[in-house]
Amino acid sequence: MNKVIFLLSGGRRFYLFLLIFIFITLFLPVQAQDSDEVIRVETDLIPFEVTVTDAGGNPVRGLKAEDFRLFEDGIERQIDFFEPLKKSDTSRPLSIVFALDVSGSMTREELLKLRDALQIFIKRLADYNSYFAVMTFGMDVKTLQSFTNRPEKLEKVFEKILRDEEGLSTHAYDAVDDAIRLLRKKSPTAIRDKLPKRAVIVITDGFPVGDTVSPKTVIERANEAETTVYSVILPSFSRLQRDKKPLLTPLEASGLLEKTGGRSFYATESSFEPLFKSLAEEITASYVLAFYPDAEKRRDGKFHQIRIESRTGLQIKQNRSGYQLK
Repeated sequence: MNKVIFLLSGGRRFYLFLLIFIFITLFLPVQAQDSDEVIRVETDLIPFEVTVTDAGGNPVRGLKAEDFRLFEDGIERQIDFFEPLKKSDTSRPLSIVFALDVSGSMTREELLKLRDALQIFIKRLADYNSYFAVMTFGMDVKTLQSFTNRPEKLEKVFEKILRDEEGLSTHAYDAVDDAIRLLRKKSPTAIRDKLPKRAVIVITDGFPVGDTVSPKTVIERANEAETTVYSVILPSFSRLQRDKKPLLTPLEASGLLEKTGGRSFYATESSFEPLFKSLAEEITASYVLAFYPDAEKRRDGKFHQIRIESRTGLQIKQNRSGYQLK
């Protein structure tokens, strides 16, 4: 650069320096400010997704930051960021992956009921900034539709869902793992102060067979991706005890649902709509809380336990129990 300037005439050198000065003073500060804003929201903040229910198990909406307490390793910390999920196309992105088990004994009648219930479920969430993807799994995991907010695309996908006739395996953990990967790569990410809500809904018998990835690994990856996993057990899949209560399935016993802030929903009615209505209510009664950890905790590489409480005794479910920065 020095050699080039040396060869220029005095007038030209003046204009060149002037252009460089304008570039540095006008363009670079704006660039740095934007960069700080994105990095501070996406990287510095440690977010936690929570759902809140009352004593009767009903989702609670309309809460504010002051209704919560956040503890890091037992010490109360200030909540630096808070936002509920809202009905708005400019609110936090809501990204959901449906993972449908096509290897089991689901009847065609149930498939039709499931299709209708899923379409109503999607319509319930139409007022949110929501995106959906669809996967099927049996011996193989297949992505039938990546993220879209266009109902007509999803309707076509549901029409095409067929059973896997070779389905001797049920790769449920592999399917959730693929869904998490899809969420990380394809779903809308944080934009300024809009941290996303991510969820996987697994419709299965709850008895995974033949998976290549372990439940522990899937839980770790779900926590890293800030993803909540729910399961839906349909009547033909349900295994009832003598008291008519569903048996605990291996999927539930693995801790995948509990340790990501989700839970199981069992279809006990002739219609699946009540089940998916309850699921939609729980998913949307959601809040993100976040804080800035101390600098030394950012560098120590240790796992730090986070506990979030309600000041009024409401029930809180977190999508993960803590964080570790590597």
